[in-house]
Amino acid sequence: MKRQIVPLFVVAAAGAALLAASTTVPNPPRTQERLEKEVRQELITLPFLSVFDNLSYRIEGETAYLSGQTIRPVLKSDAANRVRSLEGITNVVNEIEVLPLSPFDDRLRLVLARAIYGQPALQRYALGANPSIRIIVRNGNVTLEGVVDREMDKTIAGLRANTVDNVFQVTNNLRITAR
Repeated sequence: MKRQIVPLFVVAAAGAALLAASTTVPNPPRTQERLEKEVRQELITLPFLSVFDNLSYRIEGETAYLSGQTIRPVLKSDAANRVRSLEGITNVVNEIEVLPLSPFDDRLRLVLARAIYGQPALQRYALGANPSIRIIVRNGNVTLEGVVDREMDKTIAGLRANTVDNVFQVTNNLRITAR
């Protein structure tokens, strides 16, 4: 019986392929829900996020779309960088609007925060690191974003914002949590 000589590189390549196939376990794909949770966590833990910023997102495949408004340009870039670093996200479309610099709007923001969060019925929404009522001011126009527990709280927040001098218009986009 004649032995057949097989070149060493063929044996090595076949052995490496067999070893690779037997030792690698494919990473399970991240579920949409888990990826959304991770993006949310990254956004709400941004160091300069305030009650005057409103960030939102949506995930389509491996692309994250960021939107909303911020008073700090650095928050826009930090949000994109944080989300881009997540496993499962390969592309970030950053549509976060940086609100114009305005001392007038800055004063309104502070007065609005006192008016809304100073109301006893709404004080609980100011607790914690991430208040649930967001106050967006652009050229004297106010938009309330976020989530409250009851329709009455939404109404009170809108009324309080409307009582502030020099506010041109209030848009109340507060949502009621589902129980």
